[in-house]
Amino acid sequence: MVLLSGILCVVLAAKGNILNYSFGLFNSCAYAWICYNNGLYGEMGLNLLFFVPTALIGMLLWQKHTKEKQLQQAYTLRQAYLILIILSNIGCIAILGYLLAQIPTQNTPYIDATTNILAITATILMLLRFKEQWWFYITLNIFSILMWAIRTHDGSGDGAMMLLMWSAFLINAIYGHYNWNKLAQSYSNSSY
Repeated sequence: MVLLSGILCVVLAAKGNILNYSFGLFNSCAYAWICYNNGLYGEMGLNLLFFVPTALIGMLLWQKHTKEKQLQQAYTLRQAYLILIILSNIGCIAILGYLLAQIPTQNTPYIDATTNILAITATILMLLRFKEQWWFYITLNIFSILMWAIRTHDGSGDGAMMLLMWSAFLINAIYGHYNWNKLAQSYSNSSY
């Protein structure tokens, strides 16, 4: 169910469909359990403490910008803001990676930190309807594939399913980038 709900969530997000948040809510809870069982505590916390509340917030924020469940407007970030966000991400990854590395049973702390920080950034950009979210999602998916490849190599029974899920997410993020670029172009003077 985690694979199916995750794929439905990201496909609907790429299409700008508000129903992505409903599937995302279920997926976050199921994925948190899998992460807990695999010693990926950053991922677990991210899903329970961040994605569950943001799914509810996303439903509210997008509701007034949708027509027949489809998002009607996307924005473009100014380059200076994008650079600031990237630099902030690097600092946050270093701090969170260090903190996660202090947990004795934590696996791949810096990769886990990278996926956490990128996911938070991408989700906030998605809530605010910025097309640049997809660059963060693409990078997040690449690191998630790496993290689960390591877990699979180390014997995780969930690894193969998670590799499949994150690979599907990567393909979808590339599609989402394409689709949201088209949406943002229709509002070409809407940049922040």
